[in-house]
Amino acid sequence: MSNRYGLEIRAAAGADAAGLAALLGETGIAVGAADLAARLEALQRDGGTALVAVEWGPPSGLITVAPIRTLEAPRPFGLITSLAVAAESRRRGIGRVLLKAAGRAARQAGCDRLLLAAGPDQAALRAFCAAAGFSDQGQMLARPLLKRGAGES
Repeated sequence: MSNRYGLEIRAAAGADAAGLAALLGETGIAVGAADLAARLEALQRDGGTALVAVEWGPPSGLITVAPIRTLEAPRPFGLITSLAVAAESRRRGIGRVLLKAAGRAARQAGCDRLLLAAGPDQAALRAFCAAAGFSDQGQMLARPLLKRGAGES
């Protein structure tokens, strides 16, 4: 996709899965390489985008964005579902470059804005997003979906 100052931003591929699994492991997300490769493929098949930042060796960063349509807006929004930069690669602009690339991908998918969920306990992420032009618009709420007959109320 792009190459700037030795940093390449490109679409994630199955071959990146082992390095991305290690990167996500740094953030507390435990996922095996084979499972992650299948998830990347499913995300891309469903219209989402997964981008990696590579300098040398394993990936330095990852961002995933999925276009979401709602009835409240005429155009979809791009939901950032993952954003990770390796600890030793932080504070060097990689996150900003990934956000810019994700914004381009979202615009190409017809989106008019990017959304990212950040909890109140994620002060560093909130500060990074504010510096990158995001405004605070509250939080998302989640509810698990239970199998039919498993006590859903």
